[in-house]
Amino acid sequence: MIPRCTCHLRGRTRVMTVTGLMAGIPLHLPVCRRHPRPCPAHWALLHSHRQTQGSGGASQVPRCPLSRWHGDMVRRSAAFDCVPQPAACCPDWMAGLPDTLPLSHLSIPGTHDSLSLFGGRRLRCQSWGLEAQLAAGVRFLDVRCKLSRGELRIYHLCTFQRASLRGVLRRTLRFLRAHPGEAVLMRIKEELPIFSRPGFAAQLHRCLLEEGQGCVWCREEVPTLGQVRGKIVVLEALAREVLGIPYERLSISDAWNVLSLERKWARVRRHLEKAAGGDPSTMYLTFCSGNGLFTCPEEVARFVNPRCCQHLRRRAGQPVRWGVVIVDFPGAGLLRLIVESNGHGTAAPGTPTVRSRHRRGTLDRSRRPHSPARRPRRCPSGRTLLPGPAPLPKGLRAWRAKAAF
Repeated sequence: MIPRCTCHLRGRTRVMTVTGLMAGIPLHLPVCRRHPRPCPAHWALLHSHRQTQGSGGASQVPRCPLSRWHGDMVRRSAAFDCVPQPAACCPDWMAGLPDTLPLSHLSIPGTHDSLSLFGGRRLRCQSWGLEAQLAAGVRFLDVRCKLSRGELRIYHLCTFQRASLRGVLRRTLRFLRAHPGEAVLMRIKEELPIFSRPGFAAQLHRCLLEEGQGCVWCREEVPTLGQVRGKIVVLEALAREVLGIPYERLSISDAWNVLSLERKWARVRRHLEKAAGGDPSTMYLTFCSGNGLFTCPEEVARFVNPRCCQHLRRRAGQPVRWGVVIVDFPGAGLLRLIVESNGHGTAAPGTPTVRSRHRRGTLDRSRRPHSPARRPRRCPSGRTLLPGPAPLPKGLRAWRAKAAF
């Protein structure tokens, strides 16, 4: 009997032929793309293995033949999300914080190479656009520019990301006008400075003056939140001119060249703990992102993001200063943990309402009205959100409990 996904949220299945298993007999096993864990294929192999072991067969537990496809099928989780739109919106989480709080005292979610949406698997670092990141609660943007044809354009290495710095400033200020209680940190960096063109600093200064509209913080000192509400705080790394908070004065962990995923996570964990117990007047930037010869940004995010989420969850419910936590492909759960660590009644991101379908295709609408504590609210994209994670459907819970081995 071929195992099938019995949950109500049944997705499309694909049949894979697994050869060389069970005395060389080919197996045609469907895989639920929406709920790939626990894997029905591995479930069937373990069931057969137990029968074989009972009859005097080998005692080694077989490895799941589809394990290398699991990472590709899981596109959204609490810590990792490579879907074009975020699962939760939290556009006003800074509004509940006091004005006297310095930015160095905050835990701020950020994205690495925030505009890197093109270039394939080797270069792509984000799946959400700029507006989606800001609506999800991201308040640190990593912007890489190159001077091309008299204009500062967004690049990742040599790949043009179909945007300009002027456009990024306009879109960010448009969001801040709609949410005046927020502030956005923006690191502006020259991409590939070894091939630098003269005039980059002058063009950057002109761009900030013309597009900033008086809403850009370009001073060296770290401001309080009340001083920069509705503004962009510039973090720069220029050699001769000062156009914002000097980047080299910050405590930064950016081991981007990843040779070992375990070592990468160890560095991230050490710097997070350093930020939690370090000097409150110092800003800490922890890059959870990376790339390498034998890996890519998505693989690093799939490995580091869940571990970072688990590490932050251990101290959930108490105010902790994690600094600026910068990730690729962030998930709603990870953003929520970073935001909630600030305390002071910050609003956490919600998750979209899950609607399950019966087998006949009719919608399973809950008969119970929403309680005041879980009153639905609207995201800018038009989706209904709840302040906490939605419970799993009963069918999925039963299937997961049955498949636990």
